[in-house]
Amino acid sequence: MKKIAVVILNWNGVQLLEQFLPSIIQYSPEATIYVADNASTDTSILFVEEHFPTVKIVKNTGNFGFAKGYNEALQHIDAEIYALVNSDIEVTENWLKPILETFENEPKTAIIQPKILDFKNKDYFEYAGAAGGFLDKYGYPYCRGRIFETIEKDNGQYNDTCEITWASGACFFIRSKIYHELKGFDDDFFAHQEEIDLCWRAKNKQHVIKYNPNSVVYHVGGATLQQGNPKKTFLNFRNSLLMLVKNLPKESLYAVLFTRMLLDGVAGIHFLFQGKWSHFMAILRAHFAFYALFSKTYKKRTFFQAKKYYSVKSIVITYYIKNGKVFVK
Repeated sequence: MKKIAVVILNWNGVQLLEQFLPSIIQYSPEATIYVADNASTDTSILFVEEHFPTVKIVKNTGNFGFAKGYNEALQHIDAEIYALVNSDIEVTENWLKPILETFENEPKTAIIQPKILDFKNKDYFEYAGAAGGFLDKYGYPYCRGRIFETIEKDNGQYNDTCEITWASGACFFIRSKIYHELKGFDDDFFAHQEEIDLCWRAKNKQHVIKYNPNSVVYHVGGATLQQGNPKKTFLNFRNSLLMLVKNLPKESLYAVLFTRMLLDGVAGIHFLFQGKWSHFMAILRAHFAFYALFSKTYKKRTFFQAKKYYSVKSIVITYYIKNGKVFVK
C-alpha cells in the first residue's frame, strides 16, 4: 500500500480543527496526518499539540493562502500520495481505501476526487466539487451534481467511477511525484481556481483525473470566505482569466479570452442592477489585476495545450437559456 499523507491547511481555524480533526484521525489509520499552518494567530497550534499529539505540524512563515500555503508545506512532507483536505471536511469510515486502491491499480491516474456531500444537508452534493468537475469552452467550471447555484440531491445518480476534468481542492488526492513535476499550485492565485489550473496542466501532460464515489466526505463550505464575500468574487474572476491564459490552446486563446471578459462585464452589470456595488468593483479590480499579471502568466504556458479541454460549448447558455439545470456531458 502506498504511503499517504493527509495534509490539512489551517489559518486561525482552531474551532474547525476541534470539530473535524477527530473524524480524520479516527478514520485514517493508513495515513500520517499533518496540519500545515499559515502562521495562525489563534490557538490552533497549541490546541493540536495538546489534544492530538500524533498529528504532525508544519509551520509556514506567513499566511500564504491555499496555493502557496500548500506549496510551502509539502516541501517538508514525505509521502507517495498527498491528500489535501480542507479543515471543514468530515470524513467517513474507509474513505482512504478506495482512493489508495485506485492509485495502486491505475498507474496513469494522477489525481482523484471523492464524492463531496454537504455537511449541513447530507443528502445533497456540496457546491465545491460535488461529483467531479468539468469546464465549458470559456473556462466556466461546473460539476456533476452542481451547475452554478443548482445543487442536486444525491440519489446515487453519480455512483460511477469516471474520468473528470478537475478535482475539488476541498478534498484533493494527488501523487506527490506529479505534484512536484507540475511545480504545485500557482502561487499567484493565492486561493480559488488553483486546483482547476493544476488539473488543467496535468491534463495537458496527458495525466488522468478520476472521481471515485466509493470515498465519501462531507464539506461545510465557505468556512474561510463566504460565497457573498467580494474578495471571493475578485479571486474567482481574476484567477479564471489567469487560468485561461496559461492553458488554452494557442489558436483559440484570444477569442475565448475576449468572450470571457465580455461575459465578466455582463456579470458586473448584473451585480450593479442587484445593488451589489462591492462585487461590481471586485470584478473591475480583478480585470486590472489580470492585466498586471498577463505577461508573467503568459510565460508560464507549457509546450502543449490540449485542444479538447471542455465538455460543453457554453454552460451559461445550457443553464440559463436551455434550462439545463442538471449535469449532461
